[in-house]
Order: sequence, then structure tokens, then C-alpha cells
Amino acid sequence: MTATISRGQARFAITLLFGVNFLNYIDRYVIAAVLPLIQQEFRLDDARAGYVLSMFVLVYMAASPFTGVMGDRWPRRYLVGSGVLLWSVATIATGFANSYHHLLLARSFIGIGEAGFGAVSPTIISDLFPKERRGRMLAFFFVAIPVGSALGYILGGAVGAHHGWRAACFLAGAPGILLGLLAFFMVEPARGRGDGVVTGEHRFELRPALQLLRNRSYVMTMFGMSAMTFALGGMASWMPTFLSRVKGLSLDAANTGFGALTVGAGLIGTFLGGWLGDRLLRKTSSAYLLVSGVGMLLAIPFAYVGFTAARPEVYLPAFFVAEVFVFLNTGPANAVFVNVALPEVRATGIAMSIFVYHLLGDVPSPILIGKASVLTGSLQTALLLTLVAMAVSGAFYLSGMRTLGRDTARVQEILAEREGRPA
Repeated sequence: MTATISRGQARFAITLLFGVNFLNYIDRYVIAAVLPLIQQEFRLDDARAGYVLSMFVLVYMAASPFTGVMGDRWPRRYLVGSGVLLWSVATIATGFANSYHHLLLARSFIGIGEAGFGAVSPTIISDLFPKERRGRMLAFFFVAIPVGSALGYILGGAVGAHHGWRAACFLAGAPGILLGLLAFFMVEPARGRGDGVVTGEHRFELRPALQLLRNRSYVMTMFGMSAMTFALGGMASWMPTFLSRVKGLSLDAANTGFGALTVGAGLIGTFLGGWLGDRLLRKTSSAYLLVSGVGMLLAIPFAYVGFTAARPEVYLPAFFVAEVFVFLNTGPANAVFVNVALPEVRATGIAMSIFVYHLLGDVPSPILIGKASVLTGSLQTALLLTLVAMAVSGAFYLSGMRTLGRDTARVQEILAEREGRPA
């Protein structure tokens, strides 16, 4: 029988995971906020600066398959705690970098640490709460993305402008040490608890995890998230520089303005997407991908206006609306990864998706946008690549709707057979 978990334990766990994810994205994007200062100190062009932005994601992507398998075999809270401690120390170490290569090395260790957290946290949440609330609870967890990213911009912009980019790294990394230690003491739910599994945990096997690559809903969602990550990662990495260089804002104002815009849009979009997904799930089993796909397509015209308009009273609201629509997919798309995988291989399934959507998404996008900026002589033109990615993302999400209901139902049937209960 699975151990009883109190409401207080569940709330503490998801609050802690939210806090860790919040710091996760502060540490990721504080470097984007101070990138012009780093470029100035190390004399980097946009192409080389793109590698600074992408290095952590590259290592994070490569390490995730290993931490995913570990997360399906070992207690997950230990991976969370160890990962947070490692990336927090690495963020502090970034501030001590005295060369371009030292900077890349420190960013690499941030990627290793975050891989221990990213693959397993959604599976912990899916086991703490029933599947009917999964979209909303994952939306709460993932709302840390826009809020943390925005604070990374605001913190980096403000501290970097007055105290230098190194001080911003020190300030961003320190709080993670406390949260990493607390993570070792949070509750560890049995795998499958949120799906009603009560007889124990099924042993991890690699074959069912690899079979996810033949699951159409999983694959379409993975490619949809890859294109979304390309768009969002490219924008997140280059927007402060774009607003400063092209729109004429000061670096501090660019970071603060884009950070505040991302907080508001991210909160509205992520919570609205989670609510809409769970609400529409009563009417259609494909609701999660419907919300994700439509949101991506609706974002395109507003993002185009944002990139091309000259007046801030036009481009800032346009970017805000575009981000609201993009963030609609956050909770629902991640819920798909959980719903179409058996509990004992969910961390591995999420890890495989992380590998793919970073490989195709925000690993190449900052680099490609940087290179396109150099080739065309226009960062504005280069950033239009993100609109193409939004269209591709929406198409993949909507394509996955056809099989989502069937794939989700099959997982519930297998679990019901194991438990000897009706599906």
C-alpha cells in the first residue's frame, strides 16, 4: 500500500518545487539580462555570445536522459536537492569567470544541475495530485518560468547597471543553496499515486520508455514544444539586446520593461492555459493540445507587430498579448507528456522530450539568431525566425489531437488492469 500523504505535505512539496523552478529561471536568464555587459568585457560578437546563452541548455539537454532514468529508479527528492545545490554553486562561479572559456564551463555545470531537477519534478507533482487536477497543478509549477525569467531580467538589469554583471550572478545563485537543502526533506510520493495506483510501484524498464517514441501524441507534442522552445528561447535570449539596440531603450529599461511584461503575460497565460485545458477536458479528450496549438497560432500576428512597430505604446502591448498566447501551452503540453506515459517511465519520458525539444529548440535558436543577425546586419530581421517557429509549433500541437484521447485512455486501462479495477 502507498503511504498516506497529508494535504500539508503535498502543499509544501509543490510550493518548494515552485520556488526551486522560480530560481531555476532566474539563474537561466540573468545572463541574458547582462549579456551586453559580458560582450563588452570579453569583446564578443553576437555569434560568440549566442554560445554563452546556449551552453547551459546544451549540457542540460545532454544530461537529461541520464537523470531521467535515475529519476525512475531512485528517490526523486535526492536528485532535486543535489541538482539545485550544484547549479546554484555554478551560478555563483559564473560571476568569478575571468575568460570566455571559464564562462562557458560555469554555464555547463548549471546545465548538469538543472537536469537533475527538470526531468523529475513534473512526475512528483503528477503523483501528488489526482489526474483531474493535473493541468492546473502543473500550470502552477510552470508559472515559475515567466515569473523567474522576468525577475532574472529585472535583477540582472538593475544590479548589472549599478554593480556589474558579476554581482548579479552572485545574488541570483545564493538562495538556491537553502532550497536545495530543504528539497532533501520533502515528501516522496509513490509512482502512480495520482492515477489511483495503490498496490505498489511497477519496476522501471527501458523498453516501455522507448516505446513512447512510437506514441503519436507524445511525439507530436514533443515536436510542438521543440518549435515553441525555439521561439521562446530565441526571444528570451535576445529581447533585452533587441530592445536596447533596435528600439533605443537603455539596458536597464529594456530588462525591467521586458521583465515586467513577461511576468504579467506569463501569469495570465500559464494559469489561463491550465484552467482552459482542464475545463475543456470535460468536453474533449484532446483539450490540452487544442489549447496549446490555438494559442501558438494566435501569438504570431501580435509578435510580428511587436518586432516591426516603432512606437512603444504599440510594440509593448503587442508583445504582451503574444506572450499570453504562447504561455497558454505551458501546463497543458506538459500534462500530455505525463498522461500518455506509464508512471514508472514518466521521468524518462520527460527526459527524452527535454533532450529533443532543447536539441531542436533553445540550443540552436540563440546561436542561429545571432548568426542571422551577423549575416543580415539586422537583429530585428533575425528575430522574425521566431514567428516561423510559432507556426510550426501550432501545427504539431493540433496534429497530435487526433490520437491524444486514445493514448491517454490506454495508460488508464493498463493501470486499471494492474489494480484489478474498472478502467
